[in-house]
Amino acid sequence: MLQRLQTTCEGLNSSESSERLKKYGANLLKPKKSSNTLKILLSQFKSPIILILLFAAGLSFFLGDATDTVIIITIILISSLLGFWQEKGAADAFEKLLSSVEVKSTVLRDGEGKEIPVEQIVPGDVIIFGAGDIVPADCLILESKGLFVNEATLTGETYPVEKSTKTLKAETPLAKRENSLWMGTSVESGGGKALAVATGKKTEFGKISEELRTSAPETEFERGVAKFGHFLMEVTMLMVIAIFAINVYLQRPILDSFLFSLALAVGLTPQLLPAIISVNLSHGAREMAENKVIVKRLASIENLGSMNLLCSDKTGTLTEGELQLHSIRDVKGDQSEKILFYASLNAYYQKGFKNPIDRAILAHNKLDVGEYKSLDEAPYDFIRKRLSVLVSKNGNSLMITKGALSNILEICTLAEVEPGKIVEISEVKEKIEQQYKEFSEKEFRTLGVAYRDMDKQTKIEKDQEKGMTFIGFLLFFDPLKPDIAKTIENMEQLGISLKIITGDNRLVAASIGKEVGFKASRILTGSEIYQMTSEALIGKVNDIDIFAEVEPNQKERIILALKKRGNVVGYLGDGINDASALHAADVGISVDSAADVAKEAAQIVLMEKNLDALVEGVKGGRKTFANTLKYVFMATSANFGNMFSMAGASLFLPFLPLLPTQILLTNLLTDFPEMTIATDTVDKELIEEPHRWDINFIRRFMMVFGFTSSVFDYLTFGTLLLLLPGIIEQFRTGWFIESVVSASMIVLVIRSRKPFFKSRPGKYLLVATILIVVLTLCFPLTPFAAPFGFKPLPLQVILILGAIIGLYIITAEAIKRIFYKKVKF
Repeated sequence: MLQRLQTTCEGLNSSESSERLKKYGANLLKPKKSSNTLKILLSQFKSPIILILLFAAGLSFFLGDATDTVIIITIILISSLLGFWQEKGAADAFEKLLSSVEVKSTVLRDGEGKEIPVEQIVPGDVIIFGAGDIVPADCLILESKGLFVNEATLTGETYPVEKSTKTLKAETPLAKRENSLWMGTSVESGGGKALAVATGKKTEFGKISEELRTSAPETEFERGVAKFGHFLMEVTMLMVIAIFAINVYLQRPILDSFLFSLALAVGLTPQLLPAIISVNLSHGAREMAENKVIVKRLASIENLGSMNLLCSDKTGTLTEGELQLHSIRDVKGDQSEKILFYASLNAYYQKGFKNPIDRAILAHNKLDVGEYKSLDEAPYDFIRKRLSVLVSKNGNSLMITKGALSNILEICTLAEVEPGKIVEISEVKEKIEQQYKEFSEKEFRTLGVAYRDMDKQTKIEKDQEKGMTFIGFLLFFDPLKPDIAKTIENMEQLGISLKIITGDNRLVAASIGKEVGFKASRILTGSEIYQMTSEALIGKVNDIDIFAEVEPNQKERIILALKKRGNVVGYLGDGINDASALHAADVGISVDSAADVAKEAAQIVLMEKNLDALVEGVKGGRKTFANTLKYVFMATSANFGNMFSMAGASLFLPFLPLLPTQILLTNLLTDFPEMTIATDTVDKELIEEPHRWDINFIRRFMMVFGFTSSVFDYLTFGTLLLLLPGIIEQFRTGWFIESVVSASMIVLVIRSRKPFFKSRPGKYLLVATILIVVLTLCFPLTPFAAPFGFKPLPLQVILILGAIIGLYIITAEAIKRIFYKKVKF
């Protein structure tokens, strides 16, 4: 295989790898999304409404109405270019953020190990693996030591598979190819070296994904947008068909009737919704990045804001995350240098995942282990929960094992009670377990250490972990973060409950729970979960504060049970065994220093493992969602009111209340203030509680405020008919002014539940609103008015229209107060 790929065990050089990257392409299953300018620009014109408008413009041109054609095309272009400008900026910003959390692999380049982004790996690369790494290509194993790989993503097999350098028959099925690694799988324990044979779409995973065209599961936010779209489509279609039919029945010109009903559809549709959502989410992602929260998938921002439950391990989240070795105790409870020395040998010579426990042991006391030579190891895995190394001195081999106390005791037959005195383990087992209980109650994480003389042996296997001698305890502590109780209190004020999921024993977990402010910790252990049915777990899960002694595969089960109880669940994890729980959660949250497999599975990445950063991220998510909903409320209520009014007026007026081009201009101008909504301030009441999409609420809001708007529209119609009898162009001008100014001003009312004078709008929203009001009032006086069919109005008419708009704002404010008292959101 090395010959076929023209490489060596030392890997490729930089120039050869660059050439191969050009030849084979990036190591990706699908092209990396980039802000393709042309694609974003063309996407602005894919809306069915825009396509129909272009058709209408073409029809007007062939019928000789050049003015209408130019106006329709100009408005389409302005609207589309505005959407393009907003979305392009949003896409560029998001791409920049995403590049800061890319997954990397270690490969041999120019004869030395280098970390490179996984998409740069090419066939012929030699990849070095350790626990927690994602396998970035289909590989043939060159070296392996205790290499266990989780292949569940490819084969569905739950338990890790041991890998080696065996030679297998060509027809060996994929799931049994022990000498191969597959893209998309992850290393559970051990390490090794492998040759990249296939990358990108040529991999087994690539072939499957090409067939299935798999995509990330739809978030609740995306489902909400889709439901809202269907709702709008229904309303729009009903209105368009009814208005077109009635106008034809009244023997109005068919083309004018068609364009009028079409323009009403455009007026009712919030055309900028995709752009507004992109801008809102991107703006939110940028603000969150300033608080060291990186969003990998924009749609997950809303889920972060909706989250009402956060599940987390305690290490590094509630605690400082830097374990310290407190003391070393023998069976009698005395300090022991021998135990520390044996533990240091085990920590120094193990080649797997560099973990906090080993760092703490080696940092505690710089012992000289140079007299010993490393021979072999049986790496840690999550089933055995222990790690063994084989070392030698003067030709004599010694196996040293450390791990979870119960897992160490099960392989020991002897115990060293003091130097030189060894007894049967059964004589002191009760004392050992009593000491363990006492250490745990004092919040110490306690491991056991054991050893066994192995004569001249140079290799060990896991099944040789037996007949060992227990020597003593390692006591670790991880101090709580200074302000963690306050942070948890802040989360509760945001409507987010914390649940701890930990592998630590229930005594340590209970003690931590007490310190962080849990009044009376309700604890469920992994062994109890194992005996429960899924239905029983779902019934109990909401009442539990701490899940202790949890096995890695039980984390996902807990998350799914919490989701089935109606919670929006966030899971914060950074370990190899957290990937499935991160996938299962509504919001998978990891940290930049996490294992590759955890970082890849997460949707949100914290640049530092700190709940304060997450709290700020939740606030950012809620602010983004609140501003998105503001646009929906504004666009639907104002547009629905105006369109309903015009539809009704067209039935009793002998002329169309606004020409199609005038409706399009109205829609364009009212969109301007709404485009600044991403920068608007959000009332703290909307940040303090999680909110979710509610189509029923949006429908009620649209109806109530739409009909309120219509009442004043009909008042305007009556006033204009009275003051300007028979002057059609001035009637349309008056109605245009009232329509745009009222729709712009009402934004300041419905953007907040508070009285508009008590909730200060964002600077850009206020400036945009004022500019549109001034522009609308001045427009009939400009040379552009004539092509649109507008004429200047007498001053007294403008003043009366101003009074109607003022009365409308006061009425809307009063109705808003009543509405929010009666309708919950």
